[in-house]
Amino acid sequence: MTCVKCPSFEVFRVIRTAVGLGGTALLILAAIPAGASVFGPDQRVPLPEALRQTGTKLGVFFDSKSQSVCTAFCVAPDAVMTAAHCLYRTSGEQPLKLNDLSFKLHGTTQSVKIAGTADGAPEANVTSGSSSLSVRPPIDATRDWAIVRLSQAACNAGALKITAKPVDEVMKLAEKGHVFNIAYHRDLPKWQPMLGTGCTIRRNFTDADWPTIKRDFHEPDQLLLHTCDTGAASSGSPLLVEGADGPEVVGINVGTYVQSKVIMLNGEVLHRFKSDDVANTGVNAQAFQPRVAAFLAADTLASRQEIRKLQDALAVNALYNGPRDGRYGPALQAAIERYERAANMPITGLATNTVLQSLTSESQLVTGKISGARTTAATGR
Repeated sequence: MTCVKCPSFEVFRVIRTAVGLGGTALLILAAIPAGASVFGPDQRVPLPEALRQTGTKLGVFFDSKSQSVCTAFCVAPDAVMTAAHCLYRTSGEQPLKLNDLSFKLHGTTQSVKIAGTADGAPEANVTSGSSSLSVRPPIDATRDWAIVRLSQAACNAGALKITAKPVDEVMKLAEKGHVFNIAYHRDLPKWQPMLGTGCTIRRNFTDADWPTIKRDFHEPDQLLLHTCDTGAASSGSPLLVEGADGPEVVGINVGTYVQSKVIMLNGEVLHRFKSDDVANTGVNAQAFQPRVAAFLAADTLASRQEIRKLQDALAVNALYNGPRDGRYGPALQAAIERYERAANMPITGLATNTVLQSLTSESQLVTGKISGARTTAATGR
């Protein structure tokens, strides 16, 4: 990113009088550089001995050209998770180029590219809640997650387990002091994973109650409003609880929820007061855990040539009318999902060899396996 707290957007709540005091809500996503959202005394400390092994399962996802830096964590030997805006930025911004992004594990010097980069097909090796995150209500904070397959196994110290728990259960664990965060922070002097404790998670705050907050967010039920202290580069870091075999991921930190008050006259802002951080925002693991499991098990196509074959096969069945350029994107994902649904396959939307072989091994329309596919494609349903 090119600014400390960006991008931001505002939701105006105006008292309907000639002169009124209204409120604005902003979501702040930070990848560069300094500044922090600290609630009370700063509780970020170096990792204690008991958590240093966990720290070796984290690293940074970065683009040296734009100087974008985010935290990422290992979920498989060759796969990591981070925030989606660390890869795509947000709607209306110039997106990063996936070819330019790399992952570097903590304690190592080797940078690893996204799988498929050498063959011009990195897009097929990333899945996310969204590649076009809305910066206006409803805010896509709970879609701000991504899993990335790497060009080679880089997570030599193991992976973090993802545990999907209901938000209410995560909130109760936080009440008992069991939720913590490990992340990089650009505002701190030493570049290393830091432990954040004192993490509360709740729905209501002094200046913002839950009915007001949830109107601003898409799928707010999977939103974790937390008070782990964070700084720039902490986006994509795991929210953790202790499990039977070590720390487990229950969410991903993605940004900061900020509100300020404004004085308005006849619909125009006369004065804007200083913004206050309400809470940091995270995505609950229930929002992404099933997608992660499907992605890790997928036999993803590795080259643009293979993806072009998939586009051709879908087009023959009138399921895809986009460009046959060998690139994976939203249109191809939607076409794959239509085919999977019609063929009674698990719906993943992923460009896989399984889908390609299913399409090309027999004439699905002749056998009736996907009868009605042409009507489905034509109507977009």
